Amino acid sequence: MIYSVTTGGYAENLASFWSALLAPVQKLSASISERVTASIDMLVNANRYYEENKQLKKQLGEIYNDMIDYDRLKTENEDLRKMLELKEEHGELTFSPPCSVIARTTNDPFASFTIDKGSKDGIRPNDPVIASGGIVGMCYDVGISTARVRTLYSPKTAIGVYSLRTRTAGIIEGDYELAEKGLCRMNYIDKSSDITAGDIIVTSGSANYPAGQLVGTVTETGIEDSGLSMYAVIMPMVDPTTVSDVFAVTGFEYEALPDDSTAAEDAFAPSKALPADIYDDAARAAAADGDELSEQP
Repeated sequence: MIYSVTTGGYAENLASFWSALLAPVQKLSASISERVTASIDMLVNANRYYEENKQLKKQLGEIYNDMIDYDRLKTENEDLRKMLELKEEHGELTFSPPCSVIARTTNDPFASFTIDKGSKDGIRPNDPVIASGGIVGMCYDVGISTARVRTLYSPKTAIGVYSLRTRTAGIIEGDYELAEKGLCRMNYIDKSSDITAGDIIVTSGSANYPAGQLVGTVTETGIEDSGLSMYAVIMPMVDPTTVSDVFAVTGFEYEALPDDSTAAEDAFAPSKALPADIYDDAARAAAADGDELSEQP
């Protein structure tokens, strides 16, 4: 009995010893076997796996495209909703159909662009262009089905404006150096004005621009080198380099500022030290309501 117990215990210990010794070998063998099986499976089913992989990539690409289309449609719907609200808000104005930006002028520092509506849609040269955020610019080269837009960044743009807070009048003009920073300039401001950073600037209703349309906000002010007047740097409400949907204002009646803002009403008067060429251009535009400007942006 003692022999049997002793012998049995020895056998169990020996089995455990061999099991522990061979365990790594068994694991290695199993791993090799799995890899060989996988390799054989890949060789045998390579074509099927290739087709499945190609199909999965196609499905993934379709999902990505659907996501892109969804985001694009969502953005377009939001833009159109804002534009419809704009038309409802300004029922006194006549708008073109919604216009999409279809091209941007290469190497133009003043960010002119082309829209997909033209004379067949009632658009004429000098018609203002507006987005949900405010004034963008003016049409200047109008074809049958397209029109080019000169933006607030252009030195050829001259818009009578005033500050909502102070009623201070001035003229918005583009500037090359400021255009590079996404800014424009409000000139010919009365030196005694307390216009300051943060003031909101709107159109005064001079020339071809309807009154009360948002233009931008003041970022800084200063005194002109001549010492005769002030200027203000303006951040436009609408960035013309990113805007995608706009309206052209195709017809409206000249609307002057309220009687309590005589400075703004006189914004285009030569007595305000306004350069004669700008005054003449504005006067002609107001009288003709559509004379074509230069084709340069």
